[in-house]
Amino acid sequence: MAKKLGFEIIKKSKKSKARIGIIHTASGDIETPVFFPVATKGVIKTLTNQEVLDIGFKALLMNTYHLYLKPTDKFIKKQGGLHKFLNWNYPIITDSGGFQVFSLGLGIEHNIGKYANWFADPEIEIKKQNSNKKLAKIYSWGVEFQSHLDGSWHKLTPQKSIEIQENLDSDLGFALDECTSPFSDYDYTKESLIRTHNWAIQSLKSKTRKDFLLFGVVQGGLWKDLRTESAKFISSLDFNGYGIGGPVGKDQEEMLKIAQWVLEVLPEEKPKHMLGIGHPTDLEPLVKLGIDSFDCVAPARYARHGYAFYKNKKLDLNKSIYLNDHLPIDKNCNCYTCQNFSRQYLCYLFKISEFLAMRLLTIHNLFHTFQKIQEIKNKIRKDLI
Repeated sequence: MAKKLGFEIIKKSKKSKARIGIIHTASGDIETPVFFPVATKGVIKTLTNQEVLDIGFKALLMNTYHLYLKPTDKFIKKQGGLHKFLNWNYPIITDSGGFQVFSLGLGIEHNIGKYANWFADPEIEIKKQNSNKKLAKIYSWGVEFQSHLDGSWHKLTPQKSIEIQENLDSDLGFALDECTSPFSDYDYTKESLIRTHNWAIQSLKSKTRKDFLLFGVVQGGLWKDLRTESAKFISSLDFNGYGIGGPVGKDQEEMLKIAQWVLEVLPEEKPKHMLGIGHPTDLEPLVKLGIDSFDCVAPARYARHGYAFYKNKKLDLNKSIYLNDHLPIDKNCNCYTCQNFSRQYLCYLFKISEFLAMRLLTIHNLFHTFQKIQEIKNKIRKDLI
């Protein structure tokens, strides 16, 4: 008997557009709202699969660009796909590779990450620092880019992006889109939108696996008319859901405004994903507008640099002041780190550059994010948001 695929809404809030739903994938159900930790190359840095599961996560987002370059999607296909290769028996989500291409193109030209300097790809950032010219060229058919690993040139078309994602054995992926810069002007963004829409059509035509859910991406930069136009066009196509791509403004207020424009147009019955967004303070406001899922590198990346999520802020445990702090990161947190270690000890570990420091903070930040999502679901069930 074939597994049920798609999306169903099981609870709507009476106070907002928030809802609880289920995305049915070939590798299992995903209850929304949901946060997908970013396992860029098939791993959450410093953690085992079991540790990720113990925190509560049962779906991961992985990166098409990085896995295509190394070990290559063809190699992974020969191993039976990502699930078998990684021994991960739960849903896997893949992006299209478009953001990394942006980093090599307009990211270099404008010297920025996706949202100004927020969460740029660190490996590509190193490549950018050593280059004064764009390492990606955009054409009507797709993108030509230079590998940050060995300098070789590659072509990424909508068809190629879908082929790679299907080779990886992804359960849910995204159509190739062009991520523009926050500094791209109106005319360029409109021109880019035409490319993204054409690529969306080609992506759908290229899909061969019936068990592969494909989301279209809404673009349009910072302009309401372009965002609305894109939402109308993408929702007219037979996608399983929708992603909202960047740039999404300079701050949370602008991000929420852009999301609102798009969500007013997209059909209620399909899931909506906020690409590259997922800081704990962003989750509830976006869920209230109707966003169902998120992915973000923030929890793990902040952790590796010594920043711990605490309430609505971050603690910089690199600061010597914490060498005299005997409290856990959060006395109300039940994660392994907070139950066993003090801020003092964690600060000490960072001072001596101990690898364990990154592991312990990654566990805490991911646990904090998972609990935030659980709190939001409970609020929806009780019609509190």
